[in-house]
Amino acid sequence: MEKIDRLQFLKSLIFPFVLLFILWTIKIIEAYMGISLYALGVFPLSLKGLIGIVTAPLIHGDFNHLISNSFALFILTFALFYFYKGVALNSFFLIYFLSGFWVWFFGREAYHIGASGLVYGLVSFLFFSGIIRKSVPLVAVSLTVVFLYGGIVWGVLPIKDGMSWETHLTGFLAGVITAFHFKKEGPQKPKYSWEEDEDDYTENQTKEDNAEKDNAEEGNTENNSHNPTQNTNPFGGHNNTSIT
Repeated sequence: MEKIDRLQFLKSLIFPFVLLFILWTIKIIEAYMGISLYALGVFPLSLKGLIGIVTAPLIHGDFNHLISNSFALFILTFALFYFYKGVALNSFFLIYFLSGFWVWFFGREAYHIGASGLVYGLVSFLFFSGIIRKSVPLVAVSLTVVFLYGGIVWGVLPIKDGMSWETHLTGFLAGVITAFHFKKEGPQKPKYSWEEDEDDYTENQTKEDNAEKDNAEEGNTENNSHNPTQNTNPFGGHNNTSIT
């Protein structure tokens, strides 16, 4: 079991490293060539801004912006691929594209760049997925995420100039929707032996109750058909009438 967990641990590091490698390579190229790729951000309700749905999370304003997102992205994507390996890739890209599309549709007229929407989406996904599945290890992950990143919730409000709160909000909502969408896939709450015994007892008890009910109904039918009520006919003889 230890070897399996260690292997899964190593596999879960691949995606975060690849993602950060892409982000840092793009930023280093920008700095080296003295260019800015902000025009690859999401520009709402504009054809030129559609490309940003794909490229905006890969572009950052400066190295401080990239550094602040890098640590969170690494931890959250690792947690996603370690604890939700069956749905991790689909969940990541659903959050990625949902948040980008919603920013394009609802955002202000400005270029929206950065991977903050992914951070918010991963936080909400990891939190709500653990609560929905009611699995002790996953709930522990949810509480850890709240402890580490609970303070970012204020970022969904328009309280700071130059900050794309729309990206934060849509990313958070995308994470919630993704958590509910995949709630029956991936890891589930383990079923313990005492719960299985209780289910077996309930099922057997139901069968016994149904059998007794069927036997009682058959007995009543036989009594009704073999024990007619005799009414005296005023003109002589008797009428046989079944009780209904």
